[in-house]
Formats: sequence, structure tokens, C-alpha cells
Amino acid sequence: MKLIERTMYLDKLKNVIGTPDIKVITGVRRCGKSKLLEAFKTYLDSEYANANIIHINYNLSKFEDLKEYHALNEYIQDRYISDAENFVLIDEIQMCPDFELTINSLHASEQYDIYITGSNAFLLSSDLATLFTGRTFEIKVYPFSFREFLTYYELNDVYSAFDRYLTEGGMAGSYLYRDREAKYDYIEDVFNTLILRDIRQKYKIRNPVLMDRIVDFLMDNISNLSSARNIANALTNNQDKINHKTVSNYLEYLCNAFAFYKVRRYDIKGKKYLSTNDKYYLSDHTFRYAKLGTKNLDYGRVLENIVAIELLRRKYEVYVGVLYKKEIDFVAIKRDEKIYIQVSDNISSPDTFQREVDPLLKIKDAYPKILIARTHHKTYQYEGIQIIDIGNWLADKE
Repeated sequence: MKLIERTMYLDKLKNVIGTPDIKVITGVRRCGKSKLLEAFKTYLDSEYANANIIHINYNLSKFEDLKEYHALNEYIQDRYISDAENFVLIDEIQMCPDFELTINSLHASEQYDIYITGSNAFLLSSDLATLFTGRTFEIKVYPFSFREFLTYYELNDVYSAFDRYLTEGGMAGSYLYRDREAKYDYIEDVFNTLILRDIRQKYKIRNPVLMDRIVDFLMDNISNLSSARNIANALTNNQDKINHKTVSNYLEYLCNAFAFYKVRRYDIKGKKYLSTNDKYYLSDHTFRYAKLGTKNLDYGRVLENIVAIELLRRKYEVYVGVLYKKEIDFVAIKRDEKIYIQVSDNISSPDTFQREVDPLLKIKDAYPKILIARTHHKTYQYEGIQIIDIGNWLADKE
């Protein structure tokens, strides 16, 4: 498979070399965590003459005997070199039961710089503080961005390239397949056999059929406000009443595994977060095509999903804005920075354009306001609102 350097993530790893943190690489299955760790190992080999790199990849059969934490600990200790910089890189660490006992012991010795990846459902952001007694530094990895897609395929025409990205998405493993159906078969297999299987295994799911129905509901309702209660009501039939608490648990599991990301609502006027009704976005929009088909693509919803994930990728806190009973697609916050964003597929109709800009015009503060759409034009201004083509925005061209 062709490889590109994922500079954004690699730079984050480079910047924490030598810190006492346990570095943990997280993200949805098959988003490139293992390849990132390999790229980091290559960097260490080339830049650190005194590096002693102890690299364990549990996907390889030669490390089968290390799937017991005492054996893992002994293997690493035996390879320690006192006058070297000792790096420990472990891929798919969850395949060693009680791995945290070894990692905590190695960390306490203050002799190793530790980097690990693991299955999304078994190495959760919410579990890191509990698993590890030392401080952790999390590197969140996402599927390929549009910028990475352009680099991979060596494309220059942003507008036509975005039309491809819209259907092909960011799961780079699918790029090896020429036929579109084969691509979606691969993507569906990743979702079903890796993501959902991990969830069922970790949480001992008693009702996998319900889990599948919730997944289909969320995919079909991307960009719609949802709650555990209204999902339970929608899925309940005459024979089977569904408990909203069970639905709430399953939603949490899906988000823990990075299959979906939950976006809460934010009251712009009252400057407070709202506790009812959230939106759920897929980690990669092509999971929706692979699971539900491509007959009714509903590009408006898909574009909103792409923007939501890109904002998370760019390290923004992301919320759904509420102002005078109108909705702003996204309020993106990063420290003192705040951006209000509307997303639309096509704003060529005057009525559609006005409908999209009206909520932004009602916001009275001075923070930037953006309407992102498929304009195929350079950025222009309308009453203080930036109108930006989505391909240009994703490629960071303007």
C-alpha cells in the first residue's frame, strides 16, 4: 500500500519525545495508528543515533509468546541498554491481558519512553486515567482528511477531487480497491467485524440486533437532533418495547469506539450548554454508504458530517448552536477563538442562500461567521459572512 507521511500526527509525537508521559495513540479501527507508529520508529532510527527501540507488534505471530504481561515485562527489561535512549513502542497492546500492569511498572522505573496503540474499544480515552497511574498524552488519529486524500492521489483540482472524496472518504485501506462496490465492501467489513465486534466483546452486548438497529438509525439521521429516549421510541414496535437506558449505554459504547462522535448543543445567547438532544456524526462518512447504500446520498447531511470531523481533527471543541429557536450547524471553539459555521450542499437558489445566512446574521457578537458550501468559487463576503467552497476550506486553500 502507498504510504504518505501524516505530518500532523507525526509532529505531535516528535514534540513529546523525552517527556515522562505514556503516549497513547487512539482512533477508530483502520485509521492508520499502526502505520503512524511505524513511521515514528523510522524517524527515531534516522534521527537518534543512541536510540534503543523495543518495538512489539501483536499483529505479528513472532510476538505470540508475549501475550502475558510478565513475559512482556521480561522481554522489554532484557532489551534495556543503560547508556542508550530506550524507546518502547507497542502496537495493539490490548492483545496482552493486564497490559497496564507492565506499562505502569515500566513507567515507574523512569527508564523508558513509552508509546502504545490499541483497539479503540479496549483503550478508551475515558479509561486512560484509570488504567495508567502515570500521566498520559493522547494522540487522537482520524481517517484521512481531504488534504491527505489530495496528497495520496497527487491531485491538484480541488473541486473535482472533493467530489471523489465525497464518495471515497478517508478509510485509506479502501483505496487499494478499484471497484466502488469493492471499496464499500471493505469499509462495511471494517465497521461490522472490527468496530462492532470490539464493542460486543468488551461490553458483552446481550442484544446485538438492537445495536445494529441503533447504528442504522444514527446513520440514517446524521445531522438530526437525537436522544436516547426518542431513538428508543422510534425503534419500539408493538412486540418489543426498548428501554431508553439501554439505548443510552449503546450510544456511549459506539462513541467510545470512535464509530460516532457526539456533538452537544450550545445556547449562543445564554452562553450555556444544553443537556437535551445531541447530534451524532460518523468518524468517516463512507460508513454510511457502506451500510445503507448510495441510492439516497443526501449530500447536505454528508457535507455536515465531513465538516464536523474536520473541526474535531483541527482540535476545536464542536457544538450545535441554538439562537432564538434557530439552529447554527456548528459553534467551533478553541481557547479564545470561536467560529460560527453553516453547512449547505447547494446555495445557488436565493431562497436556500437566505435560509442559510439568516441564523448567522442574527448573531450579534464579532466572532467570524462562515457559510461552507459546494460553490466551486473563491471565497467571498456577504454582510460580514465568509462564503467558502468546502473543498477550499478542507484543503486550507484560503
